[in-house]
Amino acid sequence: MTPTTHWLSGQERLFYSFNLDDHIPANHLLRSIDQCLDLSDLRHHLADFYSPIGRPSIDPELMIRRSAPALCVNTLRHLMRRPWPKRY
Repeated sequence: MTPTTHWLSGQERLFYSFNLDDHIPANHLLRSIDQCLDLSDLRHHLADFYSPIGRPSIDPELMIRRSAPALCVNTLRHLMRRPWPKRY
């Protein structure tokens, strides 16, 4: 095998098809959040708070989508630790 042939055969492995939907189960927390969370107008409402000059800021939709799962999990943990009233 020549060096060129080896390089070409290794190059094929760099390109592959990946579908995220195939790897996230249907009952996953992220799918539930995605169905309930509508952030389509968020950029429009926050546009006045972002400067047109300087470094680009973090996308507000992405920031909320990345924070939402942690918020849900922490809220559930808090509720689980909370003492529940006794029912008689």
